[in-house]
Amino acid sequence: VEAAAAPGSGGCAPAGGGSVPVLFCFSVFARPSSVPHGAGYELLIQKFLSLYGDQIDMHRKFVVQLFAEEWSQYIDLPKGFVVSERCKLRLVPLQIQITTLGNLTPSSTVFFCCDMQERFRPAIKYFGDIISVGQRLLQGARLLGIPVIVTEQYPKGLGSTVQEIDLTGAKLVLPKTKFSMVLPEVEAALAEIPGVRSVVLFGVETHVCIQQTALELIGRGLEVHIVADATSSRSMMDRMFALERLARTGIIVTTSEAILLQLVADKEHPKFKEIQNLIKASAPESGLLSKV
Repeated sequence: VEAAAAPGSGGCAPAGGGSVPVLFCFSVFARPSSVPHGAGYELLIQKFLSLYGDQIDMHRKFVVQLFAEEWSQYIDLPKGFVVSERCKLRLVPLQIQITTLGNLTPSSTVFFCCDMQERFRPAIKYFGDIISVGQRLLQGARLLGIPVIVTEQYPKGLGSTVQEIDLTGAKLVLPKTKFSMVLPEVEAALAEIPGVRSVVLFGVETHVCIQQTALELIGRGLEVHIVADATSSRSMMDRMFALERLARTGIIVTTSEAILLQLVADKEHPKFKEIQNLIKASAPESGLLSKV
């Protein structure tokens, strides 16, 4: 974690006593707390870690920012800053310019199943194949204890999730009208999962709900893996250009087999044989991956 120097300060109101109230903000969260009068950078970092340690990926770099009233926005924490008055601080992850490593572990991963509904069946290309792959992914999630979040786009008009997909044990199944899956209830559910770092995302449509969900998630500092053989659109052109665009933003476009084997990581994993059996049940080549 590192802070950048910048001129100026502000966003504070006087406070007396031996401690000063501070609002600590990270991602979508804001938590009031207090620190000793005169607390400096190191103590502030410790406070952020005590409040958000289970949310912060220590492999990333961060900048601490202070809300400046004279600018009506956050500025980088001034060099030598100490807390003397009530203020609002936030911890911001810096964008990493190198290719994301994309490591997956069950304890830091959540699966997002997006709008796999009955009314889409006749319209979405290769819909039967992505249903089959999606079902295997959800079986894998249950075997590995990975939380699953499911949405349904306007189910009153578009129907529920298809019967072939077993939602047993899903953490959340939500109706929505917004295209993105990032609803307040979803954000609350993510906040309840300690140490979540990666989202495995699949469903329909690639260029609408999948794309908008992925962009919102990376904007919140999460790593996103889109399962190419479990996502589709009505148009293969829309799908292809969406995947290309998302890959350029640092989102990982991958396959169901790669995801499942990365999550077990070792043939000695106690669930390896069961995961291997899921992979062996793969549908015949549909041509979907040739259109990535």
